[in-house]
Amino acid sequence: MKKSIFSDTYVNNLIFVTLGVFLIEVLFRAISNFELVDYATLRILISSFILSIVITFLSSLTKRKWLRNIINLAFLFVYAIYTWLQLGFINYLGVYISFNTTSQFGAVKDYIFDYLMSFKLVYYAIFLPFVMAILWYLVINRKRKYNKINFNKSYLLLIPILIISIASYYGTITLPFMQNELQIKSNKKLFVNPDVPTVAVNQFGTTVFGILDLKTYLFPMPEEQEEYTAIGKEESEPVIREVTPALEEIAASETNKKYKNLNNYFAAQKVTDYNEYTGMFEGKNVVVILMESVNEAIINKEYFPNFYKLYIEGWHWENNYSPRNSCATGNNEFSAMTGLYSIYNTCTTNVYKNNTYFNAIFSLFNEKGYTTSSMHNFVEWYYYRKTIHPNMGSGTYYGADKLKIKTAGYYGEWPSDVEFFDKALEIVLNDDTDAPWMTWLTTVTSHQPYSSSSTYGDLYKDDFKKLGYSTSVSRYLSKLKVVDEAIGLMIEKLQTAGELDNTVIVMLADHYPYGLSKSQVSEIIDHDLNDYEIEKTPLVIYNTSMTSKAFTEYSSYINLVPTLANLMNLNYDPRLYMGADLLSPDYESKVVFADGSWKDEKAYYNASTSKIKYYGEDVYTSEEIQEINNDISLKIQMSSTAIKNNYFNYLEKKLKEYEEAHKQIEELPVEEGTSDTNKVD
Repeated sequence: MKKSIFSDTYVNNLIFVTLGVFLIEVLFRAISNFELVDYATLRILISSFILSIVITFLSSLTKRKWLRNIINLAFLFVYAIYTWLQLGFINYLGVYISFNTTSQFGAVKDYIFDYLMSFKLVYYAIFLPFVMAILWYLVINRKRKYNKINFNKSYLLLIPILIISIASYYGTITLPFMQNELQIKSNKKLFVNPDVPTVAVNQFGTTVFGILDLKTYLFPMPEEQEEYTAIGKEESEPVIREVTPALEEIAASETNKKYKNLNNYFAAQKVTDYNEYTGMFEGKNVVVILMESVNEAIINKEYFPNFYKLYIEGWHWENNYSPRNSCATGNNEFSAMTGLYSIYNTCTTNVYKNNTYFNAIFSLFNEKGYTTSSMHNFVEWYYYRKTIHPNMGSGTYYGADKLKIKTAGYYGEWPSDVEFFDKALEIVLNDDTDAPWMTWLTTVTSHQPYSSSSTYGDLYKDDFKKLGYSTSVSRYLSKLKVVDEAIGLMIEKLQTAGELDNTVIVMLADHYPYGLSKSQVSEIIDHDLNDYEIEKTPLVIYNTSMTSKAFTEYSSYINLVPTLANLMNLNYDPRLYMGADLLSPDYESKVVFADGSWKDEKAYYNASTSKIKYYGEDVYTSEEIQEINNDISLKIQMSSTAIKNNYFNYLEKKLKEYEEAHKQIEELPVEEGTSDTNKVD
């Protein structure tokens, strides 16, 4: 009797391994709330089959049954482990594992216990296919006879089958009807460079994303260089604010395609005009406080009276967010200081630490005659601030060593922000110059972990536990209490020095406390935390002279520099920032998240699923959504290209050359019979 093809041991293994891999991916999609009936699922089925062909072929090269089983089982186990870890990363850190963020792996090990403890029970369902495989190979199928693979005609069929599978897979990436018109980046571009991991994982599955990520890490792909030109762009309304015409002229003479595109792009951006808030606080001192892991829980009069006073008496934004990405504190601090989007799957602030930014917040205040400084009450453990901050124009950077603040030297025991603010204010208030000062303080006390004991986590823990909060949440609130005490000390010191009226205080957060689970955050936040609402954080601007006001516009740290620059009447070019002045009547209310998702008053667009959720009857057309996505994509791409090519260092040199050349022209003697109007401007 002729044997069925399914009785062949190789075919049998191929089908079983394919089924196991595909089930792992399906479980991942179900847990991640991705669509199951989707072209992406078909694409993942084909890739599961291709990977299984390779693995089962390799395992079949041996006639030893036990070795063959071990190879197949090991493949399924590694596949399951990797997928399980990805679930944990996206849940805990808000990003997927990427080889492009390996610089932070050393830091991740510090909070590995909290990371593992954050895994939800449902995540372990990922291992069900592996358990089924163990039962299959070691119990159900243990008596089946295995033969070493023979390279006969039947096995040669694997070649055309593999070719057809690869061609089919390519078709799912390129065929128009299999693409989502609302997707922020095409599958074809993502396959070449999976730099939007949330979308790439959805479209290709976890392991193919990992393979593509490794490929681009080992063999970096050249950046897309689609030519950008301002031709055809609608002319904006005339503005009074003066900006240099140099960008257009530099672009016209530039031969380097990357720089030419960047020049053209920035030159074509809208110039935000002067408005009623321009120069409102000109000449005043400024302190910017980037608060570690602070969310809306701090907006509580009873628990945190000092912060609440500034919040309620100053200006605050009710729909402000701190979108979290890889290297959350470092990247978000970078974006707040430069008004640029960091590179999503890269620890931007570390990888490009030697870049310079003449348009960063410190440089703008330096040009205005301010004494600038930046301070952080920890050592160079995670980020190279001693290099990064001066390259942004910070006159002096004070780390824990320079501030003489003792650090424990191990993860979890962070210094006191009260001591930090005490020493920081002593420095800025005792400056012997008559110039106004601007300083940036990045706090650390409220950093995770919250699951383990620490000095400041336990300081007020029992007080909060008596109010019914869980232990971890109580530790977090205890740390926030220390942050609030530091703010109170700052107010007191400024008042005693007679500088409170003359100082603008800005407070924002680097990210929400992701060391707490969503259910734990729900103990202290009473609104829905889905659709990135968990990333909502406070933004406050305070001065004693202002009238309190609540703003409802959607915003993030990306808008900090242009907003402050306008308030302080600094000399800046609004076109050089991806953010905009929040107080401008032309401000487009919208927050963009790290993966290209966005939210405004009308809707929430989820980039990973390419779906849009409306809050009312007012909706966008498909064309409008595509236009918004294209604009966001271009901003993120141009920001990335500018950072990778140290563009602002290049531009600073070009602007100086331009100014020097025009200065020399203006100084040329006017020949007799000519008028000043003949000179070149």
